[in-house]
Amino acid sequence: MNVLDWIERMFEQYGYFVLLLGLPIDFIALPLPPGQTTLTYTGYLAYKGVLEFLPAMLVGYTGSVIGVTITYLIGHRVGAPLIERYGRWILLKPSHLDKTRRVYEKYGNKMLLISFFVPGVRQFFGYFVGIIRIPFRTFALYAYTGAALWVAVFVSIGFVFGEQWQVAIDLVEKYLKYFFMGLGALLVVLVYMKWRRWRLKVAKLSR
Repeated sequence: MNVLDWIERMFEQYGYFVLLLGLPIDFIALPLPPGQTTLTYTGYLAYKGVLEFLPAMLVGYTGSVIGVTITYLIGHRVGAPLIERYGRWILLKPSHLDKTRRVYEKYGNKMLLISFFVPGVRQFFGYFVGIIRIPFRTFALYAYTGAALWVAVFVSIGFVFGEQWQVAIDLVEKYLKYFFMGLGALLVVLVYMKWRRWRLKVAKLSR
């Protein structure tokens, strides 16, 4: 049985409940069909009239919020204490977490907002934000907004493209991959340029 057959059978048996259960499992990073495929197929079912569009959107959003909140709480309540207590054994000191937290507070909120669109990053980021103890209000503002955008985009793809939804999602994921690869390369260049300026400054001061 392929992924789509499995998703279709789950929707036939459980309807909207698939979103409430399947999307949180996707965020916890268990090996089930990816959330983006599930959401797009949800939009397709709404296109066919099997599901209602707005209820599907709301239930998908609820499942996403539940999933990302669970990963944040696990990171905050389990991951952070473990690293604080045993981190020295893997060369992670509390000072490292403090530095990471300061960097995140400067640059990371926008990453949290768009992390939903990157498979692998989506499943990891909630744990990471919890581990470095970003305040829950800050986490919720950006994560829940990102979840709304993610759900709206992929449910809408399935609804708008109908029978061609698989072609549409393949193209979207392809170009998203290229976009984030380019963004990653740009960040590497910016970090290198900043490091290079710092080295030149240090060299001048040491003369």
